Amino acid sequence: MNLVVGMRSLLPVVVLSVLLFTGLFASHINAESMPNTDGSVEQQIRIKAEQGDPTAQNDLGIMYANGEGVLQDDKQAAFWFRKAADLGYAKSQLILGLMYSEGQGGMTKDSSQAVSLFRKAAEQGLAMAQYNLGVMYARGEGVAQDNKQAVEWYHKAAEQGEAIAQNNLGAMYANGEGVAQNDKQAAFWYRKAAEQELPTAQNNLGAMYVRGEGVAQDDKQAVAWYHKAAEQGYAEAQNNLGVMYANGKGVAQDDEQAAFWFRKATDQGEAMAQFNLGQMYFNGTGVPQDYAQAYMWTELAATQELEKAVKVRDSLVKVLTPLQIEQGRKLVREWMAAPPQASQ
Repeated sequence: MNLVVGMRSLLPVVVLSVLLFTGLFASHINAESMPNTDGSVEQQIRIKAEQGDPTAQNDLGIMYANGEGVLQDDKQAAFWFRKAADLGYAKSQLILGLMYSEGQGGMTKDSSQAVSLFRKAAEQGLAMAQYNLGVMYARGEGVAQDNKQAVEWYHKAAEQGEAIAQNNLGAMYANGEGVAQNDKQAAFWYRKAAEQELPTAQNNLGAMYVRGEGVAQDDKQAVAWYHKAAEQGYAEAQNNLGVMYANGKGVAQDDEQAAFWFRKATDQGEAMAQFNLGQMYFNGTGVPQDYAQAYMWTELAATQELEKAVKVRDSLVKVLTPLQIEQGRKLVREWMAAPPQASQ
């Protein structure tokens, strides 16, 4: 069976505004200053903010952003974040930069402003700002594209233990972008991030073990890392784990387990898994043979421009009956009208 495996997710992460906001917003307010029912904590924070305390200004911005103790108000959130940012408060500079980079919180998207704010926070040593500045350099957003600068800022954040930066630094080493290509360094940084439970890095490290790049080739280790990422719902790892089960590499061969993991990934729209599940339905391995299902999954992968799926889809048109093809197309329409919720 000709299955497709995704070997590495390189530079998969964007400026993670929503996830980062959640982390920053929880870091201070929830622990120290959640408003009481009488509003006294909110009043104390507001008094300090109006007196020019940047920590209180940042906290008040968080409260407005989340609607905690006050009515949710993006403009007020931005107002207080800017107050704190102008006073050099790094977390507010970062948050405001994220709002500009994504055009969120009532802000007009402005990559140049985002870069300026990320840089101010990054130069104060804030790891997530260093990471985001690296992303902007890697993508050439708001600044001239410069992989060497991306590597420099990823490295600063990675040295502070920022898992996403460690993963991206590993990707830069793996691709030889902005730095001399070095698989051992790639594996080193992937491992750092993988040990912090970052699923993208776990998948990447698994791929290094499959290929024996930067580490001794070891299918069992590959399966172990793919499994960790797959259990967290990372679709590419779920597909890769399915391939390992289908081929009996690093684990006992088990078509039913292969189909199980392919289906987990298809629930998230993973094209490689859609193609692979289609192959299993065509051959009747791990699932009952079903040509309509085979056509459906292959067509869904083809619509995502997976080259192999396009070729196989065109071949299926020649060998399946008109009824089987129409049944498959009906399944495609139904799936696209109401795709399943991603399951973990």
